[in-house]
Amino acid sequence: MPPDPIFDFLVRPAGIPAGQPGVLLTVTPEEAGWSTLGFTVRRLAPGDVLKSETADHETAIVVLGGKMSIDWGEGARSIGGRENVFSGYPYAVYLPCGTGYEVRAESLAEFAESRVKAQGQFKPRIMTPDDMGDETRGTGDMTRQIIRIIRPEHEADKLMMNEVYTPDGNWSSYPPHKHDTLNLPRENDLDEMYYFRVDPPDGFAFLRVYDTAGKRDATVKIGDGDLALLRDGYHMVAAAPGYRCYYLAVLAGETRSLAASSDPRFRGMRGGEPAPDPRAPVVRRS
Repeated sequence: MPPDPIFDFLVRPAGIPAGQPGVLLTVTPEEAGWSTLGFTVRRLAPGDVLKSETADHETAIVVLGGKMSIDWGEGARSIGGRENVFSGYPYAVYLPCGTGYEVRAESLAEFAESRVKAQGQFKPRIMTPDDMGDETRGTGDMTRQIIRIIRPEHEADKLMMNEVYTPDGNWSSYPPHKHDTLNLPRENDLDEMYYFRVDPPDGFAFLRVYDTAGKRDATVKIGDGDLALLRDGYHMVAAAPGYRCYYLAVLAGETRSLAASSDPRFRGMRGGEPAPDPRAPVVRRS
């Protein structure tokens, strides 16, 4: 699915009815307008099997909901278990280049597959909820929860990945930040995707993407299942009152660092008051 012609950084889902199997969303690097990340979300019915090959891409699979098994030639292993992204921590799988694998749905199962061309060769591995890092970041109505899946210190070539949970009515990725310039240790040059889910799913959030030169400044309503392509510029998210917001943040760059710079106009908002929102963490380890 190519990006929305009105907002060239937004990819809408396919509109497959709830409970029905199929490809919910997919975008290639060429459609995204860069040479790095590709992304697909699939839903499998119980017993469905997907056979695939990573080829020259390192690949990460995150179970969004349900249970499934995965086999990359060393025997099938069961992963998943949360009903949906708002009901617990994720299971994830890292697969290096040149790996054939088979996914079999043990229940109705949804999963996201992120991929990027890579050269490093690392071992395939399963990451369980106990392997995930967790952080409550921000204060007051800027509080959100971050679950770290693939961190910069992990064995991977380019992929890094987090889940971010924002309580309803709160702001996330705030103050606005960017990572489009290689200026380490202050900032790294990274391509990034945000894959959104909203609870309840008929709700919405807002995403703003802008630059200081005034060439881009767009604010768009985000719905359940949308994907944002964050090529450059500052970005931030706001969850509507009454609707919790989740996004899977997938990043890729030549250097394994999540260094980002905040819009200097908002630096004064990083103080310790008020206290963090007590609704965070939004999800807990099961």
